[in-house]
Amino acid sequence: MSARLSVLMGEIVRYLMTIEVTDILDILLMAIVLYKLLNFVKTSRVANLLKGVLIFLAVLWLSTIFHLNGISYIMGRMVEWGVLALIILFQPEIRRVLEQVGSRRLALFFTRTETESTLERMIGQTVLACTEMSKSRTGALIVFEREILLDDMVRSGTVLNADVSNELLKNIFFVKAPMHDGAVIVRKGRVLGAGCMLPLSKNVNLSRDLGMRHRAGIGMSENSDAVVVIVSEETGSISVAIGGMLKRHLIAETLENILRNELLPQEREPAERRPGLFAFLRARKEGGGSDGEQ
Repeated sequence: MSARLSVLMGEIVRYLMTIEVTDILDILLMAIVLYKLLNFVKTSRVANLLKGVLIFLAVLWLSTIFHLNGISYIMGRMVEWGVLALIILFQPEIRRVLEQVGSRRLALFFTRTETESTLERMIGQTVLACTEMSKSRTGALIVFEREILLDDMVRSGTVLNADVSNELLKNIFFVKAPMHDGAVIVRKGRVLGAGCMLPLSKNVNLSRDLGMRHRAGIGMSENSDAVVVIVSEETGSISVAIGGMLKRHLIAETLENILRNELLPQEREPAERRPGLFAFLRARKEGGGSDGEQ
């Protein structure tokens, strides 16, 4: 027994001696790429499509085992065009990755791009803009993207890619501005697009007093993990929609606390504060409110 163990240990040592620095680098790079791919699947709507592909492959495998020749033939032909179909479906995501790789900011492809200072400045400018638009009763709809990417929504509007600022937000939502009726989408502290169209809420229990702007904000929060800030054009009331829930009639301090709690990294906030506000926003679905809010 000891002889076999000695032989095994000798084989392991000889194998380890053959490992070179390039092998370690190769393994490390593959691990990083695999991590990014898994993160990409997790943080976008690719997850549901991937489940469908896995089910499709499982059915194809079973049809081959049980000699279901007709199904196997049809699905085999579908596989031949599947790769091309996936490339077409994920063309925007593939283009974005290639642009990052080809840019001078290659390191950002493997690191987190937003910094806490950028997010804090974004929150401060947003609160300031919403406060001033509330006083002037200027309608606004601001979507803060989180894990689920909103590329489809961005493509429905105008791409900007600008820093979030009080002046920019007020100019976008100025009543005579061409993009004031749509939504602003913010990604990683920057205004990615403006004049974007959002899906309306399908919740039939919403109050009829809620206008299109509020219904679009709630609908966006139902279809993603985004944080949506809404300023009523009729009353100037500030609201926030998260997870299909609407918190209304917010003052500037409350709005800032919600945005900091939801958008800043978790470790920056005291642990006892997070569940309370998070649970409060999801405690009930808001249906009432002032008449005619838009």
